[in-house]
Amino acid sequence: MSSQILAEVCQCVEGFGSAAKEGRWRTTLTIYRPVARDPSSTATSAPVPMPGDLPRDFLGLTLHDRPGAYFFILRHHRLILQADANVQSLMDKLQSYKARVVLHFEGFQYQLGDFMLRVGKCVQSHADTLRGIMMEVEYLPLSSIDKSRQIMEDFLDIWQDAVIKKSLPGQFINVELNFADYGLQDQYTPQHTALQYATCIVQLMATVRS
Repeated sequence: MSSQILAEVCQCVEGFGSAAKEGRWRTTLTIYRPVARDPSSTATSAPVPMPGDLPRDFLGLTLHDRPGAYFFILRHHRLILQADANVQSLMDKLQSYKARVVLHFEGFQYQLGDFMLRVGKCVQSHADTLRGIMMEVEYLPLSSIDKSRQIMEDFLDIWQDAVIKKSLPGQFINVELNFADYGLQDQYTPQHTALQYATCIVQLMATVRS
């Protein structure tokens, strides 16, 4: 992975005649782990949760188009929750969980007819090493996942052809998941987007390990 590859991916988007660049975007994903506490150090008589009583880890997400919201994804419990963005300050004060890894997805946003494309890199906070390249595709006229599925699949086929012509290393993988596992319905919401980013980072980490 390199910034040159990312630049060529952006050129693929700009190669479509009607693509209009609409500025930058950024989404931040944080992996949280519980903070181990020594029961003998507490000054209260309340029971101290043991690590087994707490989620092993969970993800926090700030979406580029929802700056006032913060999303929690508990993968083991199949839960996705939405809170006010200032919940992060509360977590810092409670110190029950600590941010172990902070990743930024950032790049450029393009309007392409009825599609909104966000192409960017994934980098770890305080590091310039590019971990991966991702693209978020949004079909603006429809919010039904089922009704827009065929249109999205056709678009991705066209996109793959454009990338192949560039002879870029690697390939884009469409991250599929069952939203119903998290209680999400057919009408697309920001929770769907948050869950897709969480699934994307799991896929990316698995690819890096292999």
